[in-house]
Amino acid sequence: MTIREENKNDHKEVFNVIEKAFKNEEFTDHKEQFLVERLRKSDAFIPELSLVAEIDGEIVGHILVTKLRIKNKANEFDSLALAPVSVIPKFQGKGIGGKLILESHKIAKEIGYKSIILLGHEKYYPKFGYKQADKFGIELPFDVPKENCMTIELIENGLNGVSGMVEYPKEFNE
Repeated sequence: MTIREENKNDHKEVFNVIEKAFKNEEFTDHKEQFLVERLRKSDAFIPELSLVAEIDGEIVGHILVTKLRIKNKANEFDSLALAPVSVIPKFQGKGIGGKLILESHKIAKEIGYKSIILLGHEKYYPKFGYKQADKFGIELPFDVPKENCMTIELIENGLNGVSGMVEYPKEFNE
């Protein structure tokens, strides 16, 4: 398996991967592929953090990590949003999503980011070091169970002094 940065020639195949990955998921609006298309055109997009996983030349997985802000009354902080991570069903459960997550962490840290925020499965993401965001004083701007709102510090004490409400790029709400 190869993990590499997505390029423009991959967009159609990535759209299909995302669509297939979420087709039978219960807690989704089944529009993640359209979110990725919007985010690619946004100021939040970081090309190095749009990654694909390939097996024998076929794209079987994708991850997108984009910019977001955490704001409180006094300060604003840069962070990242992990959304979505997708693996086509026949390749799920083989560690591909995990490898994409870990590679995105490595790259995000290398380019200077200190944390990532996500909304996801409370049993899956803690395996990669994610913890409940509210333990850091970070809230998401919608009503979802706290155990599904998570963050990770990419560097030691990466969230020291950071608290507030997550502000997603507008493309998340379109």
